Amino acid sequence: MIRVLLADDQSLVRAGFKALLDAQPDIEVAGEAADGEEALRTVRELRPDVVLMDIRMPVLDGLAATRRITGEAGLRDVKVVMLTTFELDEYVFEAIRSGASGFLVKDTEPEELLRAVRAVVGGDALLSPGVTRRLIAEFAARSKEPESVASLAELTDREREVMALVGIGLSNDEIARRLVVSPLTAKTHVSRTMVKLGARDRAQLVVLAYESGLVRPGWLG
Repeated sequence: MIRVLLADDQSLVRAGFKALLDAQPDIEVAGEAADGEEALRTVRELRPDVVLMDIRMPVLDGLAATRRITGEAGLRDVKVVMLTTFELDEYVFEAIRSGASGFLVKDTEPEELLRAVRAVVGGDALLSPGVTRRLIAEFAARSKEPESVASLAELTDREREVMALVGIGLSNDEIARRLVVSPLTAKTHVSRTMVKLGARDRAQLVVLAYESGLVRPGWLG
């Protein structure tokens, strides 16, 4: 059973999400929160699998709450998905940088919400290739010199290659076609790379790929 925490200051939004999620045989809403502080307390108490976190909330906003959740060792397995009003929300970049596994627009289709919840529990990130490219472009606009990431030395040449392909927004299937390997092999390489780098999920792998200089703006195409 996938346990979800709903964190949104609008009770109507929470009620709608709760009705949809609780109707699924493999998902249940474990708790609700109306602000970031309450969300943080409830996450510590309930240890849900996924938090659907609104970005704009009173007392403590969703970004700050996400940073605190993802920064606590005991909450490492909790996945945070940010809820935004617009896909091009100015805070999407900060949400991913803060450790979120991805984001959803609030008026997303019900099927997409359910797919998203199941996807992040499986270790995937809610970043389409287009969104990934925008994210990297944002890094390009804000970045200084690439940082040295010592743990990259632990990667094999193939794992570094796979990490770079993740960084430019390719899915596992696209990586498999590019490298002429099976999708399962591509997924295994991605998983091993994440483990070696201590990345929470695919979204953080994208961040590390860019910050280390493994991915550069000119690759966006």
